[in-house]
Amino acid sequence: MTDREPPAWLWLKERLARLRQSTTPGRTGTEPAPVVVRTAVVTDSAAALPAEWVKTFVADGRLAVVPMPVMVGEEIYGEGEDDITQMLALALAAGSSVKTSRPSPGQFEQAYLAALHRGFEAVVSIHISAGLSGTADAARLAAQRVSIPVEVIDSRTVGMAQGMGVQSALVAAADGRSAAEVRRFAEERLSRTKVYFYVPSLEQLRRGGRIGTAASWLGTMLSIKPILAVDDGKIVPLEKVRSAAKAVARLEEIVAADVNSRPAGQSRLAVHHFGNLAEAERLAARLGEKCLGCPPAQISALPAVLAAHAGLGVLAVVVGESSTPGATTLPARSRP
Repeated sequence: MTDREPPAWLWLKERLARLRQSTTPGRTGTEPAPVVVRTAVVTDSAAALPAEWVKTFVADGRLAVVPMPVMVGEEIYGEGEDDITQMLALALAAGSSVKTSRPSPGQFEQAYLAALHRGFEAVVSIHISAGLSGTADAARLAAQRVSIPVEVIDSRTVGMAQGMGVQSALVAAADGRSAAEVRRFAEERLSRTKVYFYVPSLEQLRRGGRIGTAASWLGTMLSIKPILAVDDGKIVPLEKVRSAAKAVARLEEIVAADVNSRPAGQSRLAVHHFGNLAEAERLAARLGEKCLGCPPAQISALPAVLAAHAGLGVLAVVVGESSTPGATTLPARSRP
């Protein structure tokens, strides 16, 4: 299934097209002056942004996605640079060694310098939770090496929850906001996201140090199927269910309750999977029936750097809120 684009993304694409047209030769003096976009946005591949969408914004430097390395056996691959999905799935199925790491500070330094050379005045850099990775620390080290001001944000989340913060930053940047305003808006949107997920086995999370050995053993021995969440930047158990079917059904209930507790028409959903697309599609369809007024969920594979820890068969649902101007209010502009 092709990734579905929520209204905010469509707004961004249309605005980007207008910005490009306004700076083309032959523009008449009667047209309104173009918005000056001063702030670039940098993130990492844990943000789970759809590849086709990324291309639109990477093309003119407004967005850079730094790949996070994944080691399968003795080979190191870069998310987005190498096609590692099938290789990772085979390695997980076979129980082979799979590890992840943070990008190097040098990779972020290159991204920041590229923004500077394209004429941007500042960068807002949004990254996977520091409770799960040292990526934000690498970004801060790089920020100290460059002359362009860089605002580094620990998203305290993962996947499209992080991606929604990135998208919100691009909305504010496209509106001509300063780096400080872009940061504030992104952080406000990030604070409104939640990640709920189910994994058939806790073993990969245990191997990666994301949960304790005791919790993994308990889940295996008692056939408990846990529902987990990302809370304050860390993975936490939410509920324990006795079967996979009941776990997925309970996941739907939790998500629907969250969506229906938010302002009507504001919620956005993303469904992640790895190796179980058909199951994710069915989950998204059922959520569409339960979450009244919510646009269809975006469905996408979990990035390799996250799938390496979650394992095969994961189902994750991200709940966030719209960042489309008109649907929500951007912060008031600060005076020059």
